[in-house]
Amino acid sequence: MNTNPFFPEIKGKLAFGCMRLPMKGDRVDTAEFARMVDEFIGSGFNYFDTAHGYIDGKSELAIRECVSGRYNREDFVLTDKLTSPYFKSEADIRPFFEKQLELCGVDYFDFYLCHAQDSSNYPHFRKNRAYETLFKLKREGKIRHVGISFHDKADMLERILTDFPEIEVVQIQFNYMDYGDDGVDSKNVYEVCEKHGKPVLVMEPVKGGSLVNIPDEAKAVFDALGGGSYASYAIRFAAGFKNICAVLSGMSSFEQMTDNISYMRDFKPLDEREREAVDRVRRIIRSKNLIPCTSCRYCVPFCPRGILIPDLFSCYNAKENFGSWNQDYYYGIITARSGKASSCIKCGNCEKNCPQHIQIRQTLEKVAAKFERR
Repeated sequence: MNTNPFFPEIKGKLAFGCMRLPMKGDRVDTAEFARMVDEFIGSGFNYFDTAHGYIDGKSELAIRECVSGRYNREDFVLTDKLTSPYFKSEADIRPFFEKQLELCGVDYFDFYLCHAQDSSNYPHFRKNRAYETLFKLKREGKIRHVGISFHDKADMLERILTDFPEIEVVQIQFNYMDYGDDGVDSKNVYEVCEKHGKPVLVMEPVKGGSLVNIPDEAKAVFDALGGGSYASYAIRFAAGFKNICAVLSGMSSFEQMTDNISYMRDFKPLDEREREAVDRVRRIIRSKNLIPCTSCRYCVPFCPRGILIPDLFSCYNAKENFGSWNQDYYYGIITARSGKASSCIKCGNCEKNCPQHIQIRQTLEKVAAKFERR
């Protein structure tokens, strides 16, 4: 097991992201989650990441039932977040924080992050003294480390880290497809973290599962290496950068967990041959011109027509990648209980909340043309 060079309380570089847990219908499969937690901790890892809005509030409760309710507090590291819709004033922050402690069944958070920071919500955090409140909670011993999760360009991160040099860690989206991508800007964002000496937590290393369901010609490149899952190359790519302290994987099945553990228990960065393969795969996928959606679902609550935008984008990408007939079937199932792509009224609310900076209105027109032709 590799020693974490930034935070010794974190064991290894693999973190358990709890936004995509095993489910039974609309409920977390707590028996399966508990089994995964046991395997994760038993394999020497201990970092769990949640937020109040994950799985409609069910993630924090699952943490209490399957992690904090079953293990001693020193056996695990827990991150939670302050998200903008849950506070309207400075006075709201502390009660919300205390509620999160109760929901998670803990009396402190190891890491607590100002969530999804970007140019649109940062003024709200500044106006309501969110950072100052979290630093005070740290002085009280209720937070061990204060950080941010970030979805914007490098210049915005530069501004935040200059305003608040006390920030200890930055969580960013980082994967081999977004590295060098102008939209996500992850290479430049990472370099700003390095410049300010901030360790990095990685989210979306497999880009919401997109880097597992890759085109056949991309699969052939990895297959030629003679071993390793498609996810393994993505996660090891991210974990191999020197300023990365942990990589979050949203593991929703025991099989995903055991695969991740198999190459992260004794982590080794990609070698030269593997890096060349990743470069080839990146070029292949970019040539397909797919929609770069990670299914974070930040757009969905803001759509007045109830369009499940990430689900429709997933159908589109799968159809483009694989030409699968059943994507039309799934498109029909999804839109039977929600808006179609053609239902978009072009309000733009979705685009204001998209971390990937996708031109959603224009892209929905492409989706409609693909699936709603008669």
